[in-house]
Amino acid sequence: MGKYNTLLYYCYSPIEDAAQFAVDHLNFCKSLDLVGRIIVADEGLNGTVSGSPESCKAYMEAVHADPRFAKTEFKIDEVEELSFIKMHCRYKPEIVHSGLRNPKDIDPNRQTGVHLEPQDFMQMKDQDDVVVLDVRSNYEHSVGRFKNAVTLDMENFREFPEKIKELEQYKGKKILTYCTGGIKCEKASALLLKEGFEDVYQLHGGIIKYGKEAGGKDFDGQCYVFDSRVTVDVNSVNPSVVSTCRNCGTTTSKMINCANPDCNEHFTQCDACGEKLEGCCSPVCMTHPRKREYDGTGYYVKVPQPVNADKISKRKHKQFVK
Repeated sequence: MGKYNTLLYYCYSPIEDAAQFAVDHLNFCKSLDLVGRIIVADEGLNGTVSGSPESCKAYMEAVHADPRFAKTEFKIDEVEELSFIKMHCRYKPEIVHSGLRNPKDIDPNRQTGVHLEPQDFMQMKDQDDVVVLDVRSNYEHSVGRFKNAVTLDMENFREFPEKIKELEQYKGKKILTYCTGGIKCEKASALLLKEGFEDVYQLHGGIIKYGKEAGGKDFDGQCYVFDSRVTVDVNSVNPSVVSTCRNCGTTTSKMINCANPDCNEHFTQCDACGEKLEGCCSPVCMTHPRKREYDGTGYYVKVPQPVNADKISKRKHKQFVK
């Protein structure tokens, strides 16, 4: 049993004065000694927080006590170490950047794909008239994905609207979308419906819930998560590794960030190449003057970089974050 809990959740629900809510919510999280990352927008909440079981329980109870977030579903992991170093809660225009000029063109509270529970998704995914669509970014599906899933060449979800035209060939089929926790599918399925796709579904609770309730069957590799764990196992039925080391091609599921802060690329790298290249994606990145110290994890927290005193007033102090 893990010493701590890590909670993954989201909720699409309008928040009045969301910017002030973010400030107040940050203080509340700190009062519970939680660490994590929460995005607050007018459209709702998107967060991952980590803390003691008691603190996480108190947090979930408080969120559910607010009528706006009563429907929030938490995915709970038991972990040996806290999944973050600090607590961040920030206001942004959207809890998931849709890439739309007018994000209000879609509203997950009004229209999204049919939510499929994990067992239903598992039964449908292999049918002849079904297309399983991964709506995550390249670095996410490169380390793990469902067997025979359609993946898109995207560096970020905001590119999804531009990729929909590539899916025209699948109109007339049932489209089963999936992502890590379900939040991206809410907007992806809404966009597909808006563009004329008729039979659109989404894996409720995403890969994480599928792993907990359906054993992760037929999910190859690991699931990328946005905290210090980087990836987690989800398949206890027929697990496999699908990713390879970018540098030598050896099969590996380890994903890191390049130690060069200006690069910071997500990529898979075996331990041998990690040691040889000091956590960098290439020899070129090894020469960067602010190359971060590689501790074997490839996970870096935000730290201030040194700036000459006479330049402080002339430009902002840059920071790099995973």
